[in-house]
Amino acid sequence: MADARFFKVQGPFTVGQIAAIAKAELADPGLATRVITDVAPLEAASGEHLSFLDNKLYVDAFARTQAGACIVAAEHKDRAPAGTALLFSQYPYRSYALAAQAFYPPVKAAASRHPSAIIDPSAQLGEGCVIEAGVVIAARAVLGHGCHIGPNAVLGEAIELGEGCTVGACASLSHCVVGARVTIFPGVRIGQAGFGFAVSAEGVTKVPQLGRVVIEDDVEIGANTTIDRGAGPDTVIGRGTMIDNLVQIGHNVRIGKGCILAGQVGVSGSTRIEDYAMLGGQAGLVGHLTIGKGARIGAQAGIFRDIPAGETVAGSPGVPVRQFFREVAAVQRLAKGKGK
Repeated sequence: MADARFFKVQGPFTVGQIAAIAKAELADPGLATRVITDVAPLEAASGEHLSFLDNKLYVDAFARTQAGACIVAAEHKDRAPAGTALLFSQYPYRSYALAAQAFYPPVKAAASRHPSAIIDPSAQLGEGCVIEAGVVIAARAVLGHGCHIGPNAVLGEAIELGEGCTVGACASLSHCVVGARVTIFPGVRIGQAGFGFAVSAEGVTKVPQLGRVVIEDDVEIGANTTIDRGAGPDTVIGRGTMIDNLVQIGHNVRIGKGCILAGQVGVSGSTRIEDYAMLGGQAGLVGHLTIGKGARIGAQAGIFRDIPAGETVAGSPGVPVRQFFREVAAVQRLAKGKGK
């Protein structure tokens, strides 16, 4: 259960209400009036709690749970403990997320401006913004209504934020245009100069980075991630993309909508990642590639070639995932033979 010092629970809700919120089907309508006060993991849940099963590894825990209600795929109904109200869903984790949002909705702070904030007179702030201690907002910056800027964040000259954006503590933004409802976690760096230079016999010459970072609506950018501005073309992050902590995105990269980049991913300059692609943790991509729509790249993969739409790859260099596991198995067999 969530620590009440940090999270304030709402409700309670009946099982019937939860089914509607979670877009799930209540297996036994007779349990629709049962009252649920909170969410909890399978192992810790009691009769007043809602839990969920999404991963088959936890079927045994599901069979033992004492949860008052549980969101689950219908295929697991035979393992359900007696007395638990079942809410069937094709996507249990998503249904749980919707229910958990109802119990723990985002906390919206009242509009305020800390006296220590430094805001240029030419900056434009929409109604209802929260500006915390030590914030710096430079000339001609524009913030939509309802933005929340955390302590010591720095918003550079002429940047734009759409409505309902959140910028975490100590983040810095420059040379960027950001859409609505974008969440930027603490320590993020957006719009710094890209890693662009020309090499000759006379040495290294820095190439001016004259593009921007364009971030579309409903994007999330994890703590300490860096997104470089373009060299001429813009760096673009598509609508609804989720970026984890400590990700590096180089100049001129274009990421489509609904993509997922896990922690410590590195994307070199001018690479294009099409809609709904997924990149596992610590995957590294060289520059000027195209990662096709819906492609999946395994953790720690090294990608040196274009990846077709829908393909799943693993390893370094990245190869189709079945080929990767065949190669691993072959090496294991060779190692066992050598040891005999």
